[in-house]
Amino acid sequence: MSKIRVLTLTHEYPPVGGGGGRVAQDIAEGLANRGFEVWVLTAHYGDLPTRQDGDVTVRRIHSGRTQPFRAGIRAMLGYVIGAVIQGYSIIRRWKPDILHVHFAVPAGAAAWLLHLLTGVPYMLTVHLGDVPGGVPEKTSGWFRWVYPFTPLIWRKAARVVAVSEFTRRLAKKHYDVPIDVVYNGVDLKAMDPGVISVNRPPQVVFAGRFVEQKNPLQVVRTLAGLQHLDWKCVMLGDGPLRPLVEKEIAVNHLQDRFRLPGWVTPEEVLNYFRESDILFLPSRSEGLPVVGVQACALGLALVLSRAGGCIDLVEENRNGFLVEQDDGEGFRNALSLLLSSPGVLQGYRRASRGVADKFDLEKVIESYSRMIENILRDKTGT
Repeated sequence: MSKIRVLTLTHEYPPVGGGGGRVAQDIAEGLANRGFEVWVLTAHYGDLPTRQDGDVTVRRIHSGRTQPFRAGIRAMLGYVIGAVIQGYSIIRRWKPDILHVHFAVPAGAAAWLLHLLTGVPYMLTVHLGDVPGGVPEKTSGWFRWVYPFTPLIWRKAARVVAVSEFTRRLAKKHYDVPIDVVYNGVDLKAMDPGVISVNRPPQVVFAGRFVEQKNPLQVVRTLAGLQHLDWKCVMLGDGPLRPLVEKEIAVNHLQDRFRLPGWVTPEEVLNYFRESDILFLPSRSEGLPVVGVQACALGLALVLSRAGGCIDLVEENRNGFLVEQDDGEGFRNALSLLLSSPGVLQGYRRASRGVADKFDLEKVIESYSRMIENILRDKTGT
């Protein structure tokens, strides 16, 4: 029996992009490990190779992307054009059985066009930014222009998958199609934290783009109100708000407590998590943050905003706290409890590892594998 061939379309794929790109990588590699043949067609950036062979074959197309952490309208349009041209060539030569698409915009548009041209079915994995109103500060502008076209992308998909229950519920308000939920997953075996203990002083970690959606200034302002407690903080990532974050740190004379390593690789993110005790993510909107799932697996206590899929990560008063968006006092109270009591913090950290069971990557890959096989079975009628 020949191997099932999957062509993955995504404009973000490590080391480019954020959590959504890492999800695409995890699924692509997981399917390859299960015997699928997997190619990825993604966006080029900087000096990355345009071709990368291995268990997963990666092709990077020049789309005009100028930043690793953000793709503007031109870069997205450039990706759609490049993905259609190169995707059509790959389909004719390699003959994939199915397209797996991450992000309805822009990759979904390319998949829809390729489906019209070739008849190859596509499965669409949607993240919060794909849904109108999901990340308004990021997408409200361009959704005014693209929303009239996106229902076609959703309706023509052989299967639509949302990465969190919150994303699914929000999407159902706009798109009348069946939507399954498959959580973002992590390799629990590879992320075994071992014996969980608390650092002295405890380390708080933030990981994400320095943009309004992720609300990094709240991290500094919250911790500035807890200077009487012993802690240190590392903020991973980069973006347009970095100068304001650095200024806020300086104004509060906290330079000796904060580290800002900048944009780091996914592997480096995990290494920083292994050195930390608390993930602090005061986002204004989220799908299901990959860094939150990873933090659970590595046994970090969680202080998250009550935004989107964050509610799937926290069992309140067990492994962390959910705080209303921009509630500075609420964030301070949650962190104060954890930072002032090593015993409580250790208990929350241990509980996180148990919560992580539902995000086991093996279960995620099994779900996607089964969906692909069902799509192809329905197509052939066997």
